[in-house]
Amino acid sequence: MMKKVKKIPMRQCMGCNEHKPKPELLRVVRSPEGEISLDFKGKKSGRGAYLCRDVKCLRRARKSRRIDRVLECEIPEAVWDSMESEMEADASDA
Repeated sequence: MMKKVKKIPMRQCMGCNEHKPKPELLRVVRSPEGEISLDFKGKKSGRGAYLCRDVKCLRRARKSRRIDRVLECEIPEAVWDSMESEMEADASDA
């Protein structure tokens, strides 16, 4: 009997439009309370949009306002700035 191959879910990056395995991407979440945050573990509840773990993709998505449309809300500039610094900190930790 053949061993069942586990299917890896694919998600599209909102910055570069590439499809990648879900674990490689970073999730931006709008919680039920309307709070926007980065979800490094992929476990937070709420509506999500995916980005590569690259600040360039975040900047591209910010410029196009694509995440705002996907999450159906306006993301304040301060939140964009904090997400950008969180991503840079995460990249330096890795």
